[in-house]
Amino acid sequence: MEIYYFMIIGYLILSWFPNARDSFIGGLLSKLVEPYLSPFRKIIPSMGVIDFSPIVALIALRFVVMGIAAVLDFIAGMF
Repeated sequence: MEIYYFMIIGYLILSWFPNARDSFIGGLLSKLVEPYLSPFRKIIPSMGVIDFSPIVALIALRFVVMGIAAVLDFIAGMF
């Protein structure tokens, strides 16, 4: 999941540079990251040119990873 976290950050950094998302890497990251980000963009409106939905998406991803780790830790403790 750490890789996906950094993929999202890389995709966000590409948005700062003109036409960077049109490159091969930008297109690849777009195909991998946009399906996860789009539900957050529907829920959280952007404020002018600033889009806060990726920040919420990253926080949600972090919570999911921590939850999965806690469940796996619990299961491992049972044995």
